Amino acid sequence: MNSNPKLDSAAAPADSYIFEAGEANFETDVLQASLQTPVLVDFWATWCGPCKTLGPILEKLAGEYAGAFRLAKIDCDKEQQLAGMFGVRSIPTVVLIQGGQIVDAFSGALPESQVREFLKKHQVEPAARIEAPAQVVADNAPVETPQAALARFEQALAAAPDDAGLKLDLALAKARTGDTANAQATLDALPVDLAEDDRAKALAALLAMQQSIAAIPPAADLLARIERDPRDFEALDGLGVRKLLGGDAADAMQHWLTILGADRAWNEGLARKRLLDAFRIVHDDALVSATRRKMSSLLF
Repeated sequence: MNSNPKLDSAAAPADSYIFEAGEANFETDVLQASLQTPVLVDFWATWCGPCKTLGPILEKLAGEYAGAFRLAKIDCDKEQQLAGMFGVRSIPTVVLIQGGQIVDAFSGALPESQVREFLKKHQVEPAARIEAPAQVVADNAPVETPQAALARFEQALAAAPDDAGLKLDLALAKARTGDTANAQATLDALPVDLAEDDRAKALAALLAMQQSIAAIPPAADLLARIERDPRDFEALDGLGVRKLLGGDAADAMQHWLTILGADRAWNEGLARKRLLDAFRIVHDDALVSATRRKMSSLLF
């Protein structure tokens, strides 16, 4: 990276995918934008030697990947508060943000091959290698019920009994219908390469909430506690879990947003964790996107 970095590349129109970020545009151009396209955030400084090695690599890949990710460059000298919020202690530090949340990071001037592996680990591939979805569901198509999904995956697995991905789909469908024991057994038996699959994370989150319900008081008791003390975060959290498992995702997430807005550090950041789990579990993309934006505005 040069002291006055150019944001264009001879190999590809990289400037279309690279931009300078700061507090003024971080919410919209990084967090909200990452709901659609992964954003790689490069924390750098003009005096940093390793930054001059890593910067051109990141810029080259931004052009080569042609929109599979966007590169946000943050000058730590100009944006000290933003760097502090991310806990940046050495530069260069590179953070990958997907779906409005931090998913991974690395520090130091990695060689190009390792940066490629870092991206590949999170399913960020050059645009030419990104496959289109196998099926597009019309906006007015009926929503599949958990029972219908269960039957569909059982039929598919009968035809391909060794397909680990189908087993995971079936386990998630079982969890959604309340069959937690069989779903947990499938999760425990998953091969290592599926542990980071989004479906496995959704299943683990759903099972954790289902298993916690036994220790949560009835909804009427929780509501009475909140009426007496609106800052009874334990009751708000418990009601959120009950609401989510009962099918009222919007109300559930609002409870966790309320906690986050009042005390983001409560119970080691449990409200933020609940929201991230809910984003994996809930199928309503519009609701999830809107709630992500609200969460981001509270955190940043």
